[in-house]
Amino acid sequence: MNFHVLTLFPEMIDTGLSTSITGRAMEKGLISLHTVNIRDYSKNKHNQVDDYPYGGGAGMVMAPGPVYRAYNAVEEKIHSKKKTKVIYLTPQGKVFNQKIAEELAKEEDLIFLCGHYEGIDERVLDMIVTDPISIGDYVLTGGELPAMVMIDAITRLVPGVLNNKASAEIETFHDNLLEYPQYTRPETFMDLSVPEVLLSGHHGKINNWRREQSLIRTAKMRPDLLEEAKLTQKDLEFLKKEKLT
Repeated sequence: MNFHVLTLFPEMIDTGLSTSITGRAMEKGLISLHTVNIRDYSKNKHNQVDDYPYGGGAGMVMAPGPVYRAYNAVEEKIHSKKKTKVIYLTPQGKVFNQKIAEELAKEEDLIFLCGHYEGIDERVLDMIVTDPISIGDYVLTGGELPAMVMIDAITRLVPGVLNNKASAEIETFHDNLLEYPQYTRPETFMDLSVPEVLLSGHHGKINNWRREQSLIRTAKMRPDLLEEAKLTQKDLEFLKKEKLT
């Protein structure tokens, strides 16, 4: 899995993803991260990559030339027969979720385009972007943080990255449900005890309790997820009994 990030701040991406799970995945050769400084593709003697917007208005706009040349350099390096997915991080895009992460994790190469200022000249976006994606309905200074969020989420789904394969299969958003509550030692903390069923050693009862807790938590905190959740007849009966639907 190869991530290519077009950015004005490569050190931000490199530093942010060099630790924890993504850092270990790079050390093991399970993923690679290539940051490309868009300024290196400016033909301006001052390495300027922005200019005033036509029609007036506040702020500056990233010029199409440096962005296109940076993108083209990456495409030539990838040398793929098919067009590589180019993800433009923008609040105007489709909101990122686990389903999108799973789809993107199937790709061999992904290019992330990080904008700044008032955005990027629309002409180059039309030419190279395949997937405009947002991480939420708010505005950030640039696309670097959203790119790191997406790369982290996608990396977790790359085979071999998580030591326990089950971790990626049963955590939050599996079956479009929130994850059940987790507990560890001590058994009692400030007079609060771990649910008895988790101490029983009865795997069937534990799995049933965890499923019910996921249903309860999703119904209370993110009821919108239930519309597309993979629910069994037993799940539906439980929700009805608990008056959660």
